[in-house]
Amino acid sequence: MSAIKVLIVDDHNLVREGLKAVFDQGDEVEIVGEAGSGEEALEMVDKVEPDVILMDISMPGMNGIQATKLIREKHTEAKIVMLTMLDQEGYVYEAVKAGATGYMLKNTSSDDLVHAIQTVYEGKALLHPDATAQLLKEFVTLADNKAKDYGLSSREMEVLQLLSEGNTNKEIAKALWISEQTVKTHVAHIFDKLGTSDRTETVATALRNGLVT
Repeated sequence: MSAIKVLIVDDHNLVREGLKAVFDQGDEVEIVGEAGSGEEALEMVDKVEPDVILMDISMPGMNGIQATKLIREKHTEAKIVMLTMLDQEGYVYEAVKAGATGYMLKNTSSDDLVHAIQTVYEGKALLHPDATAQLLKEFVTLADNKAKDYGLSSREMEVLQLLSEGNTNKEIAKALWISEQTVKTHVAHIFDKLGTSDRTETVATALRNGLVT
């Protein structure tokens, strides 16, 4: 198998040199270009046509998330791994939303980084374990906020999630230890609050608005 062509995007020369030194130790990855900014990354993608882009998040001017969004708009099949020291809340969700298919921290091992590159190159997604936990937390927060926007109670959210998983009223009642009549009441309230008229439309609306996973 030929080496995977990688473009490194990071505003720190020392980081870029360090990554090149790591990849030079093996034959799985070939560095075909470097960029020190988001703006430069946009130009380099067209020039070197990388298989995978390693993208830093925090850069002067256009940051990595903005660059990722613009690259994916022009190159819809681009495979981008965010490589950053930042593990604060909000970045993982924004990176995935922008089109990143991988999210790794800079303190990851060289073997894990090569594995991440190979994984996204094969068309799969890969998040660092810490990033995965953070992303789930962010999704829960987003869902809670959206639930408040629609006026859904925590119990109605539970019913809605089970409804989206294809459960019948009887199965929902059993799962939540409530009566079927109570489930019917909750479902009616959900229909009313979401402005829907049946289960299919309700699930579609809930999925579209991020209320359920």
